[in-house]
Amino acid sequence: MAQITKDTMIGELLRDQEHIDSIAEVLFGIGMHCLGCPSSQMETIEQAAMVHGIEPQELVDRLNDVVA
Repeated sequence: MAQITKDTMIGELLRDQEHIDSIAEVLFGIGMHCLGCPSSQMETIEQAAMVHGIEPQELVDRLNDVVA
């Protein structure tokens, strides 16, 4: 997967079959339990982070760590 940014869509992340388990673990860890929800598919990393009370760059960094 290409470098994850704050503008990366959640739906795009979830299509990364090679890293899906690690990505899901990070997202579940911030309280994002509705990964299958249609509206979450169209959220950016930045939007998801803000909704779940986490600094967007912190989430980007954590996600990039697990896909590296």
